[in-house]
Amino acid sequence: MILHDFAFSSASYRVRIVLNLKGVAYETRSHALRAGEQRAPSYLAVNPAGLVPALEVGDLRLGQSLAIIEYLDALHPQPRMIPTDPVLRARAMEMALSIACDIHPLNNLRVLQYLEHEIGQDRAAIEDWYHHWIVQGFTALETLLPDTDFAGGDAPNIVDACLVPQVYNARRFKVDLAPFAKLTAMADRAAALPAFVAAAPPAPVQALSDQRGRPVTVPV
Repeated sequence: MILHDFAFSSASYRVRIVLNLKGVAYETRSHALRAGEQRAPSYLAVNPAGLVPALEVGDLRLGQSLAIIEYLDALHPQPRMIPTDPVLRARAMEMALSIACDIHPLNNLRVLQYLEHEIGQDRAAIEDWYHHWIVQGFTALETLLPDTDFAGGDAPNIVDACLVPQVYNARRFKVDLAPFAKLTAMADRAAALPAFVAAAPPAPVQALSDQRGRPVTVPV
């Protein structure tokens, strides 16, 4: 099993968490997104979208983090990441998709680079953009989260695998998380578990600069 990865990719971070929770051995092949390695023809043959993560298992080539998590649940059913109960499953996917589809895509590296390089936005404007979408998404999540130890219930599941990377990135971008006490408590509780610690990226790096040459730390 090969995981095509980048340490600071939130989507890859989700998959690393799930692989660790399930105790699945895998090989990592890293692709430097800021250098454009994900657009190399050799990688596009693996994942035509030119994104990470991608999972290789034999002849299977699979992209999209949530699709990979669903596949891993089928291949290695325990611990379960997506509940089997219809109501619990729907609720878990509602929260996971709110992060993976509504929050993260608007704030990933290619969007922030487009704002900087193509539209000419400075650091303050990029930070305002990032903060706006995080706050909007987290406001809904704070209401949806259950009164349990983890976002997924009594044990972490797909929601925690999505939430922890998103909170990590929000802190990197200095979003005020004080209004989201339940959300951050759940994320911190999960992030302290060994499987999450092992999946975490190293210290953040600075990748972009604003129009005055000042560094802008961005998530991917």
